[in-house]
Amino acid sequence: MKLITSHLFNELLVKAGSTARKRTNHNIHESAADPVQRLFIAARLGSYFRPHRHPGKGEFALVIRGLFDVLFFDDESRLTQRVTIGPGANVVAFDLPPNIWHTWMPRADESVFFETKQGPYDAQTAAEFAPWSPAEDTPAVNAFLARLQRAKVGDYVA
Repeated sequence: MKLITSHLFNELLVKAGSTARKRTNHNIHESAADPVQRLFIAARLGSYFRPHRHPGKGEFALVIRGLFDVLFFDDESRLTQRVTIGPGANVVAFDLPPNIWHTWMPRADESVFFETKQGPYDAQTAAEFAPWSPAEDTPAVNAFLARLQRAKVGDYVA
């Protein structure tokens, strides 16, 4: 049995704060070959989750601590929906069908969500990054994050 504790979340948030990506994860599943992938992701303000989709696989996510905006897009980078998710918000979780472009934006400095997806995990095929979004660690990320912060439904972000 694995017990999930507040102490674990605190440790993940400290670790996330010390990484360049401002986030980290903790897997609950045993291996990449598992048919169900279950993990916690801790993120700090300013963490960039490059817009992506999961080809042929859905995703369930539940925000445990903090607050996120989750943004959903069409193929041309148009924002189709923006949802604030977390304890105290109207929405605390979502179940996303396959092939939907999305990104996470932490709105509180200490935010944690639980995610589950169909496995097995293959780093080459688990996520397809939006071609209209900048790669992590590139100079364009800060300006893109600023556009995401301001974006309203119907806006194109690229």
